[in-house]
Amino acid sequence: MTSFVIKPALLRCVVRTGRFISEHRTKKPLCSHRSYATHGDDKVPKIYTKTGDKGFSSTFTGERRPKEDHVFEALGNTDELSSAIGLAREFCLDKGHTFTYQLDKIQCILQDVGSNIATPQSSARESHIKRTKFTAQPIADLETWIDTFTGELPPLTNFILPSGGKSSAALHLARTVCRRAERRSVPAQHGSSTTHLITVPTFSLRLSDYLFTVARYAAMKEGSEEKIYKRPE
Repeated sequence: MTSFVIKPALLRCVVRTGRFISEHRTKKPLCSHRSYATHGDDKVPKIYTKTGDKGFSSTFTGERRPKEDHVFEALGNTDELSSAIGLAREFCLDKGHTFTYQLDKIQCILQDVGSNIATPQSSARESHIKRTKFTAQPIADLETWIDTFTGELPPLTNFILPSGGKSSAALHLARTVCRRAERRSVPAQHGSSTTHLITVPTFSLRLSDYLFTVARYAAMKEGSEEKIYKRPE
């Protein structure tokens, strides 16, 4: 299972990359350019480490835990969510949608979500907490985007099915993955507890609302019809 912050040599790439930035488009990189190699190390790192071959993996704090641990389950689902959003983004780019920069930002913040999940409070030092701090600002940004799209959409008067063209359907799929990632993050942040308990699950909840709304918006912009739920006779 690919994880976000398990290998220390990768931390500069995945920890604190890409904060939610200005609402407006920018030509600046959305995520920081980071090196995968340590300073002074000219060797190309191998993609495999063999450290997980016996069914255990490491958290950012250095704990060795079995791979069925709630932390790694939550990490895997967050990784899958980013991939689902990446696929949806490609469909949206093909259709010329102007909101794809938001999807870029969301993928970057999901790296921060993974870093936070991989930092159990039970073994975290202050330095770990500082490097994986996750704030509520991205939640406010999502709510702003949701309100903006909702203001342009017709009122929702029926249950709709995932549909409305490839862009919309892919965003709906990402939404369902997001809901699962949110459910998996809750047990990971209970008991052994990761840092900032409230904001990560809340971010996932808002993100699923955003993906539902932007899926409808994509269908509207493409002139594609959304399928309405009808009770079978």
